[in-house]
Amino acid sequence: MKLKISSIFLLVAVVSLSAFTTIKPVAYTVDVAKSTITWIGKKVTGSHNGTISLQSGTLNVDGKKVTGGTFTIDMNSIKDADGSAKLEGHLKADDFFGTAKFPTATFVITKVAGTNVTGNLTIKGITKPVTFPATITVNADGTVSALAGKILVDRTKYDIRYGSKSFFDSIGDKAIDDNFEIGVKLVAKK
Repeated sequence: MKLKISSIFLLVAVVSLSAFTTIKPVAYTVDVAKSTITWIGKKVTGSHNGTISLQSGTLNVDGKKVTGGTFTIDMNSIKDADGSAKLEGHLKADDFFGTAKFPTATFVITKVAGTNVTGNLTIKGITKPVTFPATITVNADGTVSALAGKILVDRTKYDIRYGSKSFFDSIGDKAIDDNFEIGVKLVAKK
């Protein structure tokens, strides 16, 4: 009887202690060669689009759920799909992304709730929260894939005012939308 009671207490103690044990999320490294970031900037008379490269990134995965992540974007890698060196140079200039002073941008995930990802985006040394829908999948092969098709970013919040009607009333048909769009496709592995 005494042995039975001791065994029950031992079992209760083990179960109680295991309830307080937390499993640390696993960090997955983003495969920058298999991951892509696209951008679209619109203006009154049309639009431009292209790509920009990830420098590095990690996703924190707890079981089958992403709980966090950190990404560094190489701002000097910005490319125009039409191959315009003039546009690429202008985007790197101080009145846009100022890549000489700010060669990287970062995004840090602060919350994942359902299909919505929230994080802090830093461009030109200015950090603002951004929330967007994303599909995140832990795949059978041990990789994680994430897809966010349309992330809207208000460039004026990052002191990028060139061609903005919000700041220059008389700009007419040379106005550039304040929002630009980013599409992200990530692949990460342990």
